[in-house]
Amino acid sequence: MHWLYLLLALAAMAVAIKTTSSGLMLLCMLASLVLLVLWLAGLYSARMAGRSRDPSAMIDPAELRRLREQAEARKAANNPESPAP
Repeated sequence: MHWLYLLLALAAMAVAIKTTSSGLMLLCMLASLVLLVLWLAGLYSARMAGRSRDPSAMIDPAELRRLREQAEARKAANNPESPAP
């Protein structure tokens, strides 16, 4: 969707360059600037959304504790001669 803003900004700039009316040129230049800013905001938003992690994939403290206990139990089972703390 944000790419549509870029295309519209380019179209507004083309109209501003081709027109002979100074009022229409000013209006098209302002519209082009606003559309360019909207495109940049959409691009930034899309990039940040791609970097965010899925909250359901995060491990809660209880699950982390359980995983640590399992790892310690496996380590103790593989190395029986060392005493457990």
